[in-house]
Amino acid sequence: MSATNKDKPLHGMRVIEMGQLIAGPFTGSVLGYYGAEIIKIEPPTGDPVRYWRLTENNTSYWWHSVSRNKKSITLNLKTEEGRQIAKDLILKSDVLIENFKPGKLEEWGMGPDDLKKDNPGLITARISGYGQTGPRSPLPGYASVCEGYGGFRYVNGFADRPPVRPNLSIGDTLAGLHAAMGVMLAYIQREKDPNSKGQVVDTAIYESVFNLMEAVVPEYSGCGAIREPSGSTITGIAPTNTYLTSDKKHVIIGGNGDSIFKRLMIAIGEPKMAEDPRFEHNEGRVKHEKEIDDAILEWSSNHTSAEILSVMDEASVPAGPIYSVEDMMKDEHYIARGMFQEVEANGRTLHIPAMIPLLTETPGGTEWSGPKLSEHTHEVLSELLGKNDQEIKKLAD
Repeated sequence: MSATNKDKPLHGMRVIEMGQLIAGPFTGSVLGYYGAEIIKIEPPTGDPVRYWRLTENNTSYWWHSVSRNKKSITLNLKTEEGRQIAKDLILKSDVLIENFKPGKLEEWGMGPDDLKKDNPGLITARISGYGQTGPRSPLPGYASVCEGYGGFRYVNGFADRPPVRPNLSIGDTLAGLHAAMGVMLAYIQREKDPNSKGQVVDTAIYESVFNLMEAVVPEYSGCGAIREPSGSTITGIAPTNTYLTSDKKHVIIGGNGDSIFKRLMIAIGEPKMAEDPRFEHNEGRVKHEKEIDDAILEWSSNHTSAEILSVMDEASVPAGPIYSVEDMMKDEHYIARGMFQEVEANGRTLHIPAMIPLLTETPGGTEWSGPKLSEHTHEVLSELLGKNDQEIKKLAD
């Protein structure tokens, strides 16, 4: 259930989104979901994501999700007039989101130092491949490249094969989440301290995946260990793996707690393994991981996915299926948690994913799906900047 916009926690925050593609726009999606007013400045041809992947009426289905709750205006930022209008809007806003190559805003006379002269409270979220400082900062950086540089690709996949790429742009989405968190932290600081001014939120895509590296750095620093790719398992914890079933599906079983392991072994008919002192603690189980996995696989390959999950549930062992999107949309738990929201798109209902976290008193929500190109140009320029019809029409010509 969605709160009305004025009841959402970020109601009253105005954001200018000058980001394109994924990282910057996802930042805006998060803030807009929780009540911020998002004014998205697009080039005259539109954000490329409008046309990526599967489309209907020349608009991607993805667009309706990533650009929910946003107002679309078009400006040609390559012109002085377009940049001046953008600057005028920024000066009336709390937050600017941008994911241009570092230095581009300064080249346009729109860097943070330029803007804070007239809007000292402005929070500028800057998202780039490698951050705004450091020797690599000038380099272009898509998520695919930055996931490798940030260490994420190295630890994924199988040791005898090339590193794998998740079939999602995880680096971009993570950068968007980190940037949104940074914006909210800066906003809280500004609001609680009357003497506090705005600041720059500097988010690098590679650092967003680097932030997921768990024990990788301290283990290398402490004992020189380099975590290698581990296939469908995870280094140093056992048993936790993906197991084939008799109906040719896969299930994930996590039996890596000491007491959980005992319950797992009893459930699959291996009581001796449950009491084997070699397997009493994680360290021993890791040493004998293959023996344990082989026993679980021998059992799982003779049972269907449904049978396995039923047995694991009865034994209180964490286990679950590997879902496709079709599975998700039929699952009663997803539905009960409200994970799919309906929007109007192309004259019919389209489902898009809800966003999290779920707030009990001031929940976020989707008010409208991704807008048509320039749908709100007249509204925004007339209401915020006092432009008349003739001035707005001239911009469109």
